[in-house]
Amino acid sequence: MSRIMLTDELRYDYQKMFATCVVRQEQAAEVDEITNALAEERERYQIVGQRLNVPWFVVAVLHESDTGRDFSAHLHNGDPLTERTRHLPDGRPIAGEPPFRWEDSATDALQLYHFDLWQDWSIAGILFLLEGRGGWGYRLHHSDVPSPYLWNYSTHYIKGKYVTDDTWSEVSIAQRCGAAVLLRRLAERNLIEFDYPENRPDWPLLRYDEGVASPWVEALQCFMNSMPGIYVKVDGRAGPRTSEAFYKLAGLYLPGDPRSKC
Repeated sequence: MSRIMLTDELRYDYQKMFATCVVRQEQAAEVDEITNALAEERERYQIVGQRLNVPWFVVAVLHESDTGRDFSAHLHNGDPLTERTRHLPDGRPIAGEPPFRWEDSATDALQLYHFDLWQDWSIAGILFLLEGRGGWGYRLHHSDVPSPYLWNYSTHYIKGKYVTDDTWSEVSIAQRCGAAVLLRRLAERNLIEFDYPENRPDWPLLRYDEGVASPWVEALQCFMNSMPGIYVKVDGRAGPRTSEAFYKLAGLYLPGDPRSKC
């Protein structure tokens, strides 16, 4: 079992990080190349996803993150499909005989990780699941370094990584694109959509509410402060000052503001 729970605070952190995720310019072309390749193999990822009720894009970014999109290797650990895995977890898949189809091996891997038991496919739910796959060491022991398994190639991550399971390096830099960065780019290109529960309390994303902090409002406040003549406190709370700043920007108050005509 994970030592980390998906609390409201952690959910807010994931939402905020995803909302403010910006791909580094020097890696933008590579990110597009990877997302193009993932989209081209969508049908293969869907085969696995449909078996387990897992979104295809979760299977896709996991494939890139764990094996560099290698369809000749077990998703478990990169061992060749021509035989059962020899490295941990060894002896997988248990069922069937080699050589294995990638789809069958990937299905076994996701079941081993208990992805088939997960039901929260919101942004926060997916990032929690993926960070657990990458390892909680960053959050538990180096909280100033966002997990590169999620955020590498974005402005959120600079340096610092585990070079082995137990060895930390302050100067080493992760090499593979982060899973959250790939999800962000797929979403920007309108290739994927995330689950949002119907009638959720934070709908619409931007609404007048002084009592509840929102990562979407915080992102809006940061953006509005980059506009000339707008100065608003960045606290995630959409009170009168934030709504007034939004009026300067868009010509209308936030939904729910008593001054709004909507």
